[in-house]
Amino acid sequence: MDAGGRYLAPGFIDAHCHDDLICLREPERVEKIMQGVTCLVVGNCSFSLYPTVPGSQDHLREHFSTLLGEIGADEVFESFAAYRGALDRQGMSLNVVSLVGHAALRLAVLGYDQRPATAAERARMQQLLDKQLAEGAVGLSLGLVYPPSAYADSDELQALAKTTGARGKILAAHVRSYEGALIESIDEFLGLLETSKAPGLLSHLQAAGRPNWGKIPKAIAQLEAANARGIDVSFDMYPYLAGSSYMLQLVPPAMHAGGIQALIASLRTGEGLAELRRSIEDPTAPWISKVQMIGWGNVRISGTSNPALKKFEGLDMEKAAAQDGIAPFDFMVRMILEDEGQTTIVMFQLDNADLRAACTHGLHMVGSDGLPRPGTKPHPRAFGTFPRVAGRLRRDEHWFSLEDAVRRMTSMAARRFGLKDRGVIATGMVADLVLFDETIEDRATFDDPAQLPSGIETVWVAGQAVVENSKPTGARPGRVLTN
Repeated sequence: MDAGGRYLAPGFIDAHCHDDLICLREPERVEKIMQGVTCLVVGNCSFSLYPTVPGSQDHLREHFSTLLGEIGADEVFESFAAYRGALDRQGMSLNVVSLVGHAALRLAVLGYDQRPATAAERARMQQLLDKQLAEGAVGLSLGLVYPPSAYADSDELQALAKTTGARGKILAAHVRSYEGALIESIDEFLGLLETSKAPGLLSHLQAAGRPNWGKIPKAIAQLEAANARGIDVSFDMYPYLAGSSYMLQLVPPAMHAGGIQALIASLRTGEGLAELRRSIEDPTAPWISKVQMIGWGNVRISGTSNPALKKFEGLDMEKAAAQDGIAPFDFMVRMILEDEGQTTIVMFQLDNADLRAACTHGLHMVGSDGLPRPGTKPHPRAFGTFPRVAGRLRRDEHWFSLEDAVRRMTSMAARRFGLKDRGVIATGMVADLVLFDETIEDRATFDDPAQLPSGIETVWVAGQAVVENSKPTGARPGRVLTN
């Protein structure tokens, strides 16, 4: 074919996303293939749709619903093999690799108990993890700010890291803090990698909240020093100044003990309500509230499950509360109760100098960290991350050369996740490819986030066009990849 002066690159790999559920519901993944993405890494931040044991299915559904909305009984799985089978049977337009979520392991063994695991319970989690890794999951993900993953002690994390390392699989981590304790949290993660010998990926490296701006160079120096002494670690990051999560991240992890319904019941009592107010509004409280660092006006509602609350999507908490005639704290409580913890938020919390330092460093690879919830107002990174890197940040902001931008979106992730036949254009490699031109551009904004990019002509997965003439073809040549 005549490429007409366009650029041909390996298909882009989203090194960090939360498309686990949407791949089951929308297997063509239009907003991803239209960005040139040919492979997704799911199961991040301790969230995966497997494994379950008898009695843990509802716990896992509840846990996942806080991030992506209501989960069906047939949308959680006994094992990686069962999840893989469900995806492969229906077919997909792109490829998927999956990490095992630590939360699913803990829910299967301890439920929502806020306590250290016993030696026997650690062994059961290790056995459950080892089974998933043997079936082809590419590693383990931790989410150490998200209960119940947040409840794990050092012994539990060391045990699971050891199992991961013994299989030669990757250990990824949303560390315990990206705020005041960022440096200490990275040290904890590096300690797990050093003792387990597992290759590591630090999820979405950032310094959140104005009091913590400027910490990224020191964090990067930690990672450089670790690599120099033989620890194999890199990191991913999305190219935006705002992050996204669930509203329950504004609630102290200790208040999540027992599960979401227990939290809701607590907030219906005067004592529970007072405890939450102290945690958020008292500057001397031991748990430092995200709200204190960035302010209610920098927290925007992005997704809700309750139809009566849809009118608030796209508004920051101050404006939404004013529209409701109440204070922002009281509005947050209303959202948690009426949406049953299923509200997602966008948080404007990062510094541009820090973001550039992270995204231009040699250990960085690109991940969108998108939270796909159709019909809501998600973070625009779900629709624009990869064209943003290849387009405006490379072409207009001069953050990197075209070759370097492509490397961060392709071969770096392929090597990290053991995808030996992807990530470069060479004889014998699988033909996951993207053809784009110099006008490549992200069009998604925070006010209008569900906008597809421009400048991408053709995308192939395993040699078959899934995008042609800048339109999806409907083809489903993708599959779940293992290592």
